[in-house]
Amino acid sequence: MANAADIRGTVFRKGSAVLLARVVGADGNLLAPLDLASAEYTIHALGQGDPGAETPVSGHAAVAVPVASLIAPTLKNDALWEVDTTGYNFRHELDVSATPAFPEAARHYRIVFELHPYQGQVILVRFRVYAI
Repeated sequence: MANAADIRGTVFRKGSAVLLARVVGADGNLLAPLDLASAEYTIHALGQGDPGAETPVSGHAAVAVPVASLIAPTLKNDALWEVDTTGYNFRHELDVSATPAFPEAARHYRIVFELHPYQGQVILVRFRVYAI
């Protein structure tokens, strides 16, 4: 079993973020666009004094994401990817044109993507960012 962990980063208050990951299914194989029926994300502002408290960010709760724009059919390894030389297959740029994704500075946020495959369990991809 692989260890579950939030992907960490830093973002600007009221800014966007380009979120990258390499995502595999329960069988260990890379996830492909044709594996998924749907995808959505929610951003939660995390509690300042209570790490278990989280509040959905207005305009960024249960937002549908087109699978074709989220998961690439092959791995990419470009200037955006600094983790390793293997690459990523998951990419999403948060749309902040209507509402900010990270409205407060000096706060942690969790972005949770729910990937719904045609077969099998929901796949969670989570990011934890700190707004400056």
